[in-house]
Amino acid sequence: MKKQTVLVLAILGVAVISTAKSTKLAFTWKNPNYSGGSFRNILVLAMNGKASSRADFEDKMVAGITKPGIQAVPSYSLLPRPGATPIDMDELKGVVRGQRFDAVLVSRLVKYDKTVTYVPAEAYPLYPYYGTFYGYYGALSPVVYSPAYLQTETQVQIESNFYSTSKPDGELVWTGTTDSVNPKSVTKVISGVVGLVVDELQKEKLI
Repeated sequence: MKKQTVLVLAILGVAVISTAKSTKLAFTWKNPNYSGGSFRNILVLAMNGKASSRADFEDKMVAGITKPGIQAVPSYSLLPRPGATPIDMDELKGVVRGQRFDAVLVSRLVKYDKTVTYVPAEAYPLYPYYGTFYGYYGALSPVVYSPAYLQTETQVQIESNFYSTSKPDGELVWTGTTDSVNPKSVTKVISGVVGLVVDELQKEKLI
């Protein structure tokens, strides 16, 4: 019964881990010197990654921010950037001024780590009920040996900064860092990050 209890607890533990959110807010900070109100016209910029992933990120962030009275625009619609090419600084400044954006939300991939860990085989002790066939069978034929295996863990970290454009060089108003562990897909990461960032910006009454 003790062995069965341990097995059930292990299964429940795996279930809890698998249903937990893979993306969490690791750090957040708001500029204590900022005394302005919320923003109304926001440029959303994904700084790095594949063009398709940047566009997907910007589209989802725009959808999360946009509501009556607040407009958000994806950078790719104004500043085409194929591949991994950077945006020309003068062109970026011109767009911000020309479109009268009062804020810029920029996100970048800080870290992408894939770690493979060797998990050695483990021998289980022989419990008393191993001495008889029916005792063994009655205990659900517990496993006495598990083979070694490789365990892969993926960690993704994304930083998002929210800048006011009222000053010539822009002023950092809010920043947040999200960590994703073993995400199932890029889409899952993007959705998780967008949800957390938008929630924080709303909580801080910036949008």
